[in-house]
Amino acid sequence: MANRACARHILVKTRDQAEAIKKQLKRGADFGKLAKKHSFCPSAKRFGDLGEFRRGQMVKPFDDVVFKKPLHVVHGPVKTQFGWHLIETIYRK
Repeated sequence: MANRACARHILVKTRDQAEAIKKQLKRGADFGKLAKKHSFCPSAKRFGDLGEFRRGQMVKPFDDVVFKKPLHVVHGPVKTQFGWHLIETIYRK
C-alpha cells in the first residue's frame, strides 16, 4: 500500500467554478496555467503542485482521492473545509 504521493490541485471557492475549470481541462486546457490563474491555494505559484506528501497529511476527502483513485486523471470537484478541489495524482509509492 502506498504511503506517499505527489499531486497537484486547483482550489476554488464554489462548485460552479470547479465545474467550469474542469470543462476547460477536458477541452485540453493546461492544468498548471489554470491552477496559477484560478486557485487560491499557495500552491498556485507552483502551478498547483503540492509536492510529495504522506498518507494522512491532507484532509480525508483529499487523501481518499489521492490514495484511491486512478493516477493522471483530474478528479473532482471534491469538497473540503477549504473549498472545492480538482485533484490530479502524479504518482504514489
